Amino acid sequence: MFEKALVGSRRYWLWILGLCVVIATGGICYLWQLRDGMGITGMSRDVTWGFYIAQFTFLVGVAASAVMVVLPYYLHNYKAFGRMTVLGEFLAVAACSMCLLFVLVDIGTPYRAINMLLHPTPNSILFWDAVVLNGYLLINATITRVSLVAERKGEHPPAWIKPIIYLSIPWAVSIHTVTAFLYCGLGARPFWFTAILAPRFLASAFASGPSFLILLIMVLRKFTRFDPGKEPIGKLAQIVTYGMLINLFFVALELFTAFYSGMPEHMIHFQYLFVGIGEHKELVPWMWASMTLAVVAVLMLLSPKVRGDYKLLTIACVLVFVSIWIDKGMGMVVGGFSPSTLGTITDYLPTVPEVLVSLAIYAVGFLMITVFYKIALSVRDEVA
Repeated sequence: MFEKALVGSRRYWLWILGLCVVIATGGICYLWQLRDGMGITGMSRDVTWGFYIAQFTFLVGVAASAVMVVLPYYLHNYKAFGRMTVLGEFLAVAACSMCLLFVLVDIGTPYRAINMLLHPTPNSILFWDAVVLNGYLLINATITRVSLVAERKGEHPPAWIKPIIYLSIPWAVSIHTVTAFLYCGLGARPFWFTAILAPRFLASAFASGPSFLILLIMVLRKFTRFDPGKEPIGKLAQIVTYGMLINLFFVALELFTAFYSGMPEHMIHFQYLFVGIGEHKELVPWMWASMTLAVVAVLMLLSPKVRGDYKLLTIACVLVFVSIWIDKGMGMVVGGFSPSTLGTITDYLPTVPEVLVSLAIYAVGFLMITVFYKIALSVRDEVA
C-alpha cells in the first residue's frame, strides 16, 4: 500500500519537499546540539524542562484524543464516524511519534534512551510513560494497517483485531494520565502538585485533538474528494465544545483553590503567569492570549450556527488549538519551575535552535500524516 504515497500532484510533492527542507534544517540544529550540548537551548539549572517537553505534553493529548472517534464508532456503533476513525488513529500514530522524538531531543543524547531499555526501573513514572506511549503507538499502527488491508480487499477486519481496538480505549486514557503523574508526582512543585491535573489534561486533550482532526478534515475537503459529511463533523465540534467547557471549569477550580486558600506557594505561580513578578513578565501576554482565545472559542462553539458553518468552525478550532498549545505547553512547564523551590525566578524563552529542532519534529509528524492520509484515501478511491 505504501506505493500509493509515491503518486501525487505537483502541489503534493511541493508540500513534501517543503517538509523535508524544514526537517533538514532542524536536523542540522540537532547535530549542533549533540556537539555543543544543551547549552545552546534556553534551559538552565532552574528550568530543566523547556520547549521540548512543552510540545511533548501537548502532543500526548493530541494522541490520546483518537479515542473520541474510536469509542463512539466501536463501542456505541455510531456509524457516522466510520470514515473518520482511521484518520484519528493515524493522527495518534503521528502524534505518538512526535512525542517520542521530543523526549529524544530533550534527554541530550540518544544513548540515554537505550539505558531505559537495558536498565528498566519500574518504580519510575518516566519508565511507565515510555511503556504506554510505545504501546499506544504499536496498537494504533496495528489497527490502522489491519483495517486498511481489510478495506482494500473488501473484507471485514479479522476477529482478533477487535480486542486490540477495545484495548486502545483505556490505553488512550492511560498515556495522558501517566504523563500527568510525571508532573503531579513532584511534591516540591506546588503548581503541579494537584490531584486534578490528570482530569485537566484529559479534558484539554479531548478539546485540542478533535479540533485538530476537524482542521485536517477541512484541509482534506478542500484539496481532495474526501468528505465525511456534516453529521460527524458536527458531533466532533460538540465534543470539542464539551472538552473546552470542562477544561475551563478545571482551570477555574485551580484558581479558586489557590487564591481562596491564600497559600502563597500555590498563588505565586499563577501570579507569575498572569500578572508577573517584578520585572519577570515574559509569559504574561501569552497566558492572557491563551485565556482570551479559550473564552472566545467556547462562546463561538456554544452556537449551533457556528458549529454548522465550516468557516466559523475552522476559526473556532484554530482558537482552541492555539489556546491549549500555549496553556498546556509553555504555561504548564515553565509555570511550574518559576519561582523555584528556593524562591528564585528564572525566565525562560526557547532559543532559535530549540525552535528549529521543534519545527523539524512537527514537520516529521506532518509528513507522516500526509503519507498516511494519502494511502488511506487512495485505498478508498481504489475500492470505490
